[in-house]
Amino acid sequence: MRCYLQAFLLCMVFTFFSLLYVFNQLASTLEDRDDWNLKEQGIPDRRSHDYGHLLRKTPGLTGLLDREEEHDRERSGSAIKGHSDERSHLAVVACGPRLEETLTMLKSAVLLSKKPLHFYIFAEDDLHDHFRNALDSWPRTVQTKFNFTIYPITFPKENVKEWKKLFKPCASQRLFLPLILKEVDSLLYVDTDIIFLQPVEDIWALFSQFKSSHLAAMAPEHEEPRIGWYNRFARHPYYGKTGINSGVMLMNMTRLREKSFKNDMTIVALKWEEILMPLLQKYKLNITWGDQDLLNIIFYHNPESLYVFPCQWNYRPDHCIYGSNCQQADQEGVFILHGNRGVYHDDKQPAFRAVYEAIQKYTFGEDMETSLLQPLEASLQATTNTYCGRASHLFTKKLKQSIMSVQQDAAQRR
Repeated sequence: MRCYLQAFLLCMVFTFFSLLYVFNQLASTLEDRDDWNLKEQGIPDRRSHDYGHLLRKTPGLTGLLDREEEHDRERSGSAIKGHSDERSHLAVVACGPRLEETLTMLKSAVLLSKKPLHFYIFAEDDLHDHFRNALDSWPRTVQTKFNFTIYPITFPKENVKEWKKLFKPCASQRLFLPLILKEVDSLLYVDTDIIFLQPVEDIWALFSQFKSSHLAAMAPEHEEPRIGWYNRFARHPYYGKTGINSGVMLMNMTRLREKSFKNDMTIVALKWEEILMPLLQKYKLNITWGDQDLLNIIFYHNPESLYVFPCQWNYRPDHCIYGSNCQQADQEGVFILHGNRGVYHDDKQPAFRAVYEAIQKYTFGEDMETSLLQPLEASLQATTNTYCGRASHLFTKKLKQSIMSVQQDAAQRR
């Protein structure tokens, strides 16, 4: 009996100190919240004409309207015609030598989208003027399709260096978007190495497929478990059979802010702003892919909250490097190309690089079929000695349809 009593007392002591640790982390997080609120008032770059862009929520997944549309046009240098509630809201985080890659991603979004766009660009301070000058230099007819706001990289004051260097510089900024963009209801986050092969509004439409429990959407990390990373090497919980990839992520920001998340640190469900730091502290020695691993852990414990979309919305070299393994892309083509591992800038996957360079070199205003699609198809013909090159017809299948649709729409407006 004495042994059972001692074991019970030891369990109680262990539980007490575990809870004490977790609540100490929460206290630190909550202590920073007032400081965050003050900083958030000044997050947009106040040196520029695009600061202070505020949005208000209206019913519906895309219900975001400008409070002062005319004032916003003057600040952003870009005007949107038509109804603001038709916008797709796209966020990207750029640090280091990612300027040109990010601009190419934004260019692909503008080229193929028919509905207006709003870009939320989070970048290091020395990149702000470069982004502003580049976007303001695009033709006026192109600028009418989008507007943009530039933000500095912003983390909670606690462990700033740890957050900033997690996996890649500034990559973990995406975890804090719901806390920074408090007036934004829904958002599409993409990595800088994304190329849109069809309109942004098509992936935005997936919000309409969310159930009431869904608050984010991502694609699986792998389709084939035999080459999966998480199921073979992860030292932490992960979503589903092969994990999820966060390079393309739909976020219902309102639901993310409101939900209390189950976790393995305490029996108490935690809000988004409360869970991030304790999660990092617990798993920082066991994670490899930084913030993506933290998202996998969160949705492992809250699987009902994630909508999983097919691999064609986040097509990476892993889907073709050992032979084609994205069935949906085989059937319908690639919708969004994700050139991770730097494949746009080396010779390892020339098919991916060919798509990136075709978008990058295209000049606004030229015929997209003769100046973009046909040169791209010629370049891809030279990549058929690689597995991904043999699947490159999937890269142009949806792109061809998107270009035809944009051109038909332009012809009708003339």
